[in-house]
Amino acid sequence: MIELLVVAAVIGALWLIGSVVGLMFKLVFGLVGGVFSLLGGLLALGVGLIVLPFAVLAMLPSVLPALLVIGVVWLIARSASRSTPAPAAHGSGPA
Repeated sequence: MIELLVVAAVIGALWLIGSVVGLMFKLVFGLVGGVFSLLGGLLALGVGLIVLPFAVLAMLPSVLPALLVIGVVWLIARSASRSTPAPAAHGSGPA
């Protein structure tokens, strides 16, 4: 019976050591993967910021008519909503 207990203890100890080693691998590879993910995200952000002006310029011919229509509507609405300021009431100044 003692031999069975020793075998179970050895198997349990090996299982525990394997679990700790697996945990360390998971932790290390998770951290390394996170660092590479952040670096890749920063690289993609940089490339995106470099490409953004070219994409905006490429879309300009298709967006320009809509922008002109929006500008004309805004000018019409702005000029139509101009109101003359109300005259000041007599005796409303500081005494």
